[in-house]
Amino acid sequence: MQIMDFLNQDSILIDLKSIDKKSAIIELVEVLRNEKEIKKIDEIIDVVLKREKLGSTGIGQGVAIPHGKTNIVHKQTGVLGISRKGIEFNSLDGELVHIIFLLIGPVEIVEQHLKALSRISRLFKDKFLRQTIKNAVTVEEIIKIIQQEDSY
Repeated sequence: MQIMDFLNQDSILIDLKSIDKKSAIIELVEVLRNEKEIKKIDEIIDVVLKREKLGSTGIGQGVAIPHGKTNIVHKQTGVLGISRKGIEFNSLDGELVHIIFLLIGPVEIVEQHLKALSRISRLFKDKFLRQTIKNAVTVEEIIKIIQQEDSY
């Protein structure tokens, strides 16, 4: 499984405007309404926020992977957002989050959802890659970085 299997150019925001966790999640989910033509985004927001109540998806080192499963989508769908200022996300290490990868998957495909989460997590373990993505100024740069990493 590759990141670009569930992320596309129109689902990358290189300058998140949000200043807190909830508004960042809403801003990312809004991309699904605009790009994927998903109408019931309130349900997706609820699913992700409920998951977040179980424990922060701020995995540390400036990265968060909020996620959830719903019958509104029929395949894994991702949205990547970059925050230049950083967002308080109650991360495991207490650091602000600069890279947020929202993942939504269908309820019935649990294994695929877990594989996607694992792939995203592995991608962002690399400090150089995180910094390069954080500093990217265009969506095209981010796609190129991810595609290079996907090829390994």
